[in-house]
Amino acid sequence: MAKKRKLDLTPTGNGLGNPFAALDATSLPAGETTPTSPASDKSQTAKKPSKLGRVVLRREKAHRGGKTVIVIHDFAPNISYSYIETLAGKLKAICGCGGTTRERIIEIQGDQPDRVRALLEQEGFKVAGVG
Repeated sequence: MAKKRKLDLTPTGNGLGNPFAALDATSLPAGETTPTSPASDKSQTAKKPSKLGRVVLRREKAHRGGKTVIVIHDFAPNISYSYIETLAGKLKAICGCGGTTRERIIEIQGDQPDRVRALLEQEGFKVAGVG
């Protein structure tokens, strides 16, 4: 059985040819030349909402192998998911522990409600729950 001849698909190769070779781009207008600043990139920084509202702390041990987790939930609907993820990162750094963000809920590993409450109040949240 004869081997199939392979196409050269490298950028300099002539395997499939250039589908845009017949287009004339000289008559097109020039694109915008405004530079984009790093601050305008929303993926890097999460904008802090104007009204943060109230959040609830809850201590959980169930279905976690006896480990204690502090759950922060009931975020206001105007708070973006990216801000919640940024806040979770700050909480994990302050507490020196792990955690996760799931469906607008932050879970912080360990029994550290005082540290969590202090940071949330510093950020401007009204905190309810866990003594």
